[in-house]
Formats: sequence, structure tokens, C-alpha cells
Amino acid sequence: MLEYLEGLTSQLIGIAEWLMLIFVIGGGTFLVFYSRFKPYRYFKHALEITAGKHDKKGDPGDVSHYQALAAAVAATVGLGNISGVAIAIHHGGPGVVFWMWMTALIGMCIKFYSCSLAVMFRTREEDGNVLGGPMYVLTNGLGRYGKPLAVVFSIAGLVGVLPVFTVNQLTETLIAVVQPDQNIAMFGEFSWRAIIGVILVIITSFVIFGGLKNIAKASASLVPWMVALYLLAAVLIIVTNIDQILPSLGLIFTEAFNVETMVQGGLWGMILLGIRRAVFSSESGVGNAPMYHGQSKTTEPVQEGLVAMLGPFIDTIVICTITALIILVSGVYLESESNGITLTLLAFERSLFGWGAEFLMILVVVFAISTLFTYSYYGTKCLTFLTGSKKIGGYYNHIYIISIIFAAVASLDLVINMIDLAFAVMSIPNMIAVLYLAPHINANMKAYFSKKEHEYA
Repeated sequence: MLEYLEGLTSQLIGIAEWLMLIFVIGGGTFLVFYSRFKPYRYFKHALEITAGKHDKKGDPGDVSHYQALAAAVAATVGLGNISGVAIAIHHGGPGVVFWMWMTALIGMCIKFYSCSLAVMFRTREEDGNVLGGPMYVLTNGLGRYGKPLAVVFSIAGLVGVLPVFTVNQLTETLIAVVQPDQNIAMFGEFSWRAIIGVILVIITSFVIFGGLKNIAKASASLVPWMVALYLLAAVLIIVTNIDQILPSLGLIFTEAFNVETMVQGGLWGMILLGIRRAVFSSESGVGNAPMYHGQSKTTEPVQEGLVAMLGPFIDTIVICTITALIILVSGVYLESESNGITLTLLAFERSLFGWGAEFLMILVVVFAISTLFTYSYYGTKCLTFLTGSKKIGGYYNHIYIISIIFAAVASLDLVINMIDLAFAVMSIPNMIAVLYLAPHINANMKAYFSKKEHEYA
């Protein structure tokens, strides 16, 4: 069954690549020029808004700008960056990193528009809670034409936000580092994967169904510290291989335009792979982040758009680049057939005096657990929208839990193809709404920046 699903998703992935190229890259490039590059020119202002410099008491919303950005970034920074870049380099070589950068820069503009719209077209529940996200942008912004698109987005979202990639790569990490067959008992790799899946189901169920929300909050609060530790370790690895930094960066640029590349599909195949991995890493154009940013305390949609724009910069331009350099300067990508997290583990093992794999395993466990505890939020929002009932929406957690067992025993190719396909479908209605409603944001942007021009010129 798993082999059949893997074959089916592999056949469909070519369609996903074209959808992402047309809607995310094509639509995003249009937005970059349509905005006249204005969002990028206010990068400093975006940092000030995030820091709370322009907060106003009494603004409607449920979370601060910083909290919305932190939640959205926490959902993308982690295994998507640590493992996703390794997958990209394994399949596409060093040059794929350049195309991830280009996609991320375009993605910044998409995030600006989509999250501005999430605030502009958000709605309120009877209990006063704010609801934002592509489904509400579509229904409130496009009227009756938007409802069918919102349904398509929400159905695809039920699959796209499953924790299958996180669980798969966490399981891979534990198997590779702990080696339970050799060090605990010889049950066989498949059995150990299933055992890990069951343990993760029990832990996640206690938090999601048992109301242990404080544990979820505590694990999420650890994420910034884990990111800091990861960056410190990365700096140490890069410094110890300092003579390889410039050659590695040079390799990224030269291989990005190598028409004789051995990548499947040639140069065009490399570009498409870079787009897929960057969209997976930052979720630009997909529509997940607007669900968080739509709850922000503000009356200025453009403010939240500027804050959201920082997301792709942080997770792709900064974190993904650092991960790529770790893999390239260590040279493991040339010597190993490993893919995903195991390739990054090898780079850490080689460069951190023999303890790198254990160190990275600890970080991966924290990243994965915090994601497992919180990522079901997106799915419950999608099911709540589809059914019109928060109670029924909560049943998504049962689907979420079941998927953990599946992900633990499934192949990496299967889970990543599943998510890529779901993200591609989600991007269609999301980008249609963003492109159709972009004039509203341009008008709002003109008014907002005119008001602030004397201060932020």
C-alpha cells in the first residue's frame, strides 16, 4: 500500500511543480513589480513593528505582531530547514540553494500581501475571537465566487498541515543516532519505527486531548533557544572550515546556472526543485501563515504584512543558508548517499568532534515535539471552516494523531510528495485571492506609507 502511494505521488509531483511555478513564482513575481518593491524598502520599519515600537493599546486582535511572527516562524523553522535543505542538495546539488534564495525573496512579497489581506478581511466569532486566513479572505473578499475556492483550500489544508514530515524525520534521526537494533533490542527497523510512532502518539495525545496546554507552551518557548544553539553550533562548524566558505558560496552560484548539471531534468529540474523546497521551507504562497497573522492586534493591515514578510527571510535566507553551508563546507554531500536529516547529521558528526549527531538529535527532538503539539491548530481551523462547527473542527485532532503512526513507517519520498502536492493545491485558491485583491493592499499601502513618510523616508 505504501509503495503504491509512493508511486502515485511521484507521478503527480510534476503537476505540483508546475502549479507552484505558475501560481507562486509567476504570481509572486507580478506582486514584486506591482508593489514597486516598496515592502522591501521598509524592512527596518518591519523590524520596529515586530519589536512593538508602534503597538497601540486597544487595537483589535488576539496576539501581538511578535507573537504572530514567532508562531508562524516556529512552524517553519526547524526540520523544514535542517532536513529540507539537505534533501534539496542531495537531489539538486549546491546550485539549488540559489533558486531557494530567489523563491524566498519573491515569497517575502507574497507574505506581505497575503498576511495584509488576512487582517483586512478577517472576521470575529460570537465569543469575540478573531478569525483570519485565506478561507476568510476568499469568502469576505471574493463573495460567492470565493466560497468554493475556500473549500478547496481547506480540504487541501487538512492534508498539508499533517505532521507527517516532522514525524518521519524525527523517527529517522532517532533510528540513525540511537541505533536501537544494536543498542537496545533486535526488533528490526520497521518495528522500531512503529514503536517510535506509538510513543509519539501517546505523548501528543496527552497534550492535545488531555488539556496539558502548559507543556505545549513550554516546548514552544524552547524553540528560540534551540534555534540559538543551532546557530551557535553552525557558526562553530563554519569557522572550523573557514577556508571552505568562499569556495562553497562560489559553488552555489556557479552550479545554479550549470546547464550541464547531472540533476534530473537538467537546469530546469534544479530550478523547480529549488522552488519546491523553498515553498516547503517558508510556506510562501501556501496560506498557512495568514491564519496566525490574521489574529494580530492592529488596525493597519500593512503593518502585519510587513511583519509577515520577515518570515521567509529568517527561515530561508538565514537558517537554510547556514544549513547549506554546514553541508557544503563539511563535504559530506559528495561522499554520502544519505538524504534528508541523515545528511545533516553526518555533517554535524564530522564537524563537532564526534558529538555532533547527538547534539543535533536533541535539537531535532525539541523542534519536532513543539511542532507536533501546535501544528494541529491549522487543521482544526480548516475543518471548523468546512463544517461551521468548532466542536466538529476539534475532531481533526483524531486524524492528526493517526497520521503520526503512518509517517513513522512511511518513506521520506512519500511524505514529502504528499505535503508538496497539498501545498500546491492550497496555493491555487490562496494566490487567486491575493492577486485579485492586491489592489486593495496597494491602496492601503499608499495611504499608510504616505502617513508615515516623514518619519520613515
